[in-house]
Amino acid sequence: MAIPWMVALKVIPWGDVIEHAPKVLNAARKLMDRQRAQAPEPDASAMAPAAAEGVTPLDEVRQALGAAQAQIQRQAQMHRELTLTVTELAEQNARLVSTVEVLRLRSRLLMAAVLGLLVWLGILTWMS
Repeated sequence: MAIPWMVALKVIPWGDVIEHAPKVLNAARKLMDRQRAQAPEPDASAMAPAAAEGVTPLDEVRQALGAAQAQIQRQAQMHRELTLTVTELAEQNARLVSTVEVLRLRSRLLMAAVLGLLVWLGILTWMS
């Protein structure tokens, strides 16, 4: 079981991961700050029982409905922002994977070139 983990650790382009880590961290911090700023605060007036100011139960229901609609809109906005962040992270991950594939191909080509040069040098030294 340890061998696949070691292979995975060797295959991961840690330079790219480290290079993009601050961007991911900044995006996550901005998202958390926006969530904290948009967090709904409990409305004491909506939760308090109706005073004898002539507020009818229908008015209370309307106020509660308005508060619920506002909360739904805030949650929908948060959902859109989270979706955008996840999309950006997925795109970044796709770029990392494609870069890994390019680097893997380049390393194979380089190994083949080195092997070819070694064979060529061996033939030259054997002939002389």
